[in-house]
Amino acid sequence: MAMADIKEKSKSQIRAEKEVEGFRDDLGPFVVAAETSRMAMIFTNAKVRENPIIFANESFLALTGYDRAEVLGHAFNAMIARTTTPDVLLRLTQAFDGTNESDFEIRYRRKDESLFWVDLFVSPVRDRSGLIVQHFISFVDLTRHKLEQAHSRMMIDELNHRVKNTLSTVQSIVTQALTAPSPIGVIKDSIVSRIFALSRSHDLLSEENWTGTGLHDLLDAALQPFGVANGRKERFLINGDNIRISPKTTLALGIAFHELVTNAVKYGAFSNKAGSILISWSIKPGQEGDRLVLCWHEKDGPPVSEPTRKGFGSQVIKRGLAHELEGKVDLDFRTGGVVCTIDIPAPGASQ
Repeated sequence: MAMADIKEKSKSQIRAEKEVEGFRDDLGPFVVAAETSRMAMIFTNAKVRENPIIFANESFLALTGYDRAEVLGHAFNAMIARTTTPDVLLRLTQAFDGTNESDFEIRYRRKDESLFWVDLFVSPVRDRSGLIVQHFISFVDLTRHKLEQAHSRMMIDELNHRVKNTLSTVQSIVTQALTAPSPIGVIKDSIVSRIFALSRSHDLLSEENWTGTGLHDLLDAALQPFGVANGRKERFLINGDNIRISPKTTLALGIAFHELVTNAVKYGAFSNKAGSILISWSIKPGQEGDRLVLCWHEKDGPPVSEPTRKGFGSQVIKRGLAHELEGKVDLDFRTGGVVCTIDIPAPGASQ
């Protein structure tokens, strides 16, 4: 800063300090009240075009992070956010010239350059001739309110997204079930059981505020309706940590696990008393990032053969995971038991 600028700044501060002393003499109780108010307040000199600040209370200094010497004598607009829109600047001008007495929202700039929202109210002070000589300006900090608004909008958008995805899944379930050449009772049971599977995944996510869930917990939910969850140690073996997965992955895998268990109960390892299922998973490196690779391996059940028609279950597993999670699915109907390998982006990897 040039020496001339420093001298001019000192002169402005001296003039501002004299103005404050004049306030104390003329409006003593009011100035004292403004100094001790919890509401941030400043006074500006309307006689000067830039409306320099001639008083700032402690609440204003605490809100903005400035020292008193750093604001006295400076133009009011110096601390307004640089991205303030022209229409807001116009309202500010109208407030200063007394043609608009309503409060309005504006973004202000702290000493550390961080921005915050305030509700601004400008009160022009006129002399006996009606000329505006000062402005009393009060600030109500809206930063927390704005953050809550933004969070609410984000939650509403996320909820709308989830509802659309859920309805899309339900639509797919119903459409695929109705195109299958099956009796109406079978179709009804097929639709209801799959919607319940989707509902169980939703319940898991709701318990965790939709932040995700663990793979073990998801498998327990998928097995529970079939009465095999309690005997999992004997007939259902898990090899893998309780990796936490995202809500999107939870919903997609929840449906996939339901289809695999349903097939195992009807035709595979859980259709007799000797069969068992091993499911294992691990994180493996890939060319486009880490991958979560799961393997569902049935054994000791009835002999398995390749189905002549691709059922809804296999379509849900293959197409659903590929579409929802950018996954790869290999569904192998081996004679000794079904082996399903699911390869999807690992938790935390971009999808």
